[in-house]
Amino acid sequence: MKVFVGLDVSLNTISVCIVDEDGKLVWQGKTLSEPADLIPVLLPYQDNIQLVGIEACPLSEWHYGALADSGFPVVCIETRHTQRFLSSRPNKTDRSDARGIAEMMRLGHFKPVHVKSKASQLIRTVLIAREKFVDHVVAIEQTIRGLLKVHGLKVGAVHRCTFVARIETLLANSPELRVAIEPLLETRNVMRRQKVLLDRRLSQLARQDDICRRLMTVSGVGPIVSLAFKATIDDPTRFKNSKAVAAHLGLTPRIYQSGEIDRSGNISKCGDKLMRHALYEEANSHLRISKKWSVLRAWGVKLAKRVGAKKACVAVARKLAIIMHRMWIEEKDFHFGRQPQSASAA
Repeated sequence: MKVFVGLDVSLNTISVCIVDEDGKLVWQGKTLSEPADLIPVLLPYQDNIQLVGIEACPLSEWHYGALADSGFPVVCIETRHTQRFLSSRPNKTDRSDARGIAEMMRLGHFKPVHVKSKASQLIRTVLIAREKFVDHVVAIEQTIRGLLKVHGLKVGAVHRCTFVARIETLLANSPELRVAIEPLLETRNVMRRQKVLLDRRLSQLARQDDICRRLMTVSGVGPIVSLAFKATIDDPTRFKNSKAVAAHLGLTPRIYQSGEIDRSGNISKCGDKLMRHALYEEANSHLRISKKWSVLRAWGVKLAKRVGAKKACVAVARKLAIIMHRMWIEEKDFHFGRQPQSASAA
């Protein structure tokens, strides 16, 4: 007898529903949200299980890996598509959701999503930790600026390396403010030192990886962007073509079409926010900081004059996502192109 399993995962418990190929309920219940408790529940049905469905969530990668390692045919399904399917049910409960996911497995009415490898998950963990350090350092600096401004002390435009010296200069004439500012400054300095250590470790990882070294042949792409791209894409063959990478990262325009209405809006901003931001920064560096000529940079500069710098950066970021994917697939370095004679003379 063929059976299908639906799992509704929460922080503490998992609702399990097992149905047969005719949709009849075989078993339904709850277990603790731990692979060690979930797998024994499914083992009696392992030979008959055709598919186990689990909705994408923060714990899904952990449970997916444990089930796959135990030999279960498991698939992780797309959240928004699942919510649309489950919203047709009158009652919203964990028990009902597990039954709905089991029905999706039985009918084949689901969209599978890619579950990243362990290595990619570890790299993303480090990158997200680094991002939080950067965000909090900037937030503390802005807080210090705001607190000093109330007392007429203006920090002004200073480089992050001279920020501490500038604050010390301002506090020299206002020692009573040290009780509030010095703890913030010390916290900021500690976080900056930890960020430097993370940057050093990430740089070593990128230099040791063949794919990252190839991606870094693009002007503006450094260790952070290359590692983020590799960890986000994980498996380049899962995309039918390179253009799908840009759509996956939310760098293509939204389209609304109905009857005579047909309009394109801003970019969709779907997918991974961290990677999309990294590509935008990379595109900005490729256009404004890099001095080496390339066909892509020449196209972006020309586009910026017509539509503005921000839109041009988004367009270049979209092209870079496509180009980097092709570089990965074809195992080729970035091709800058041949500079026209007229441009070189200018």
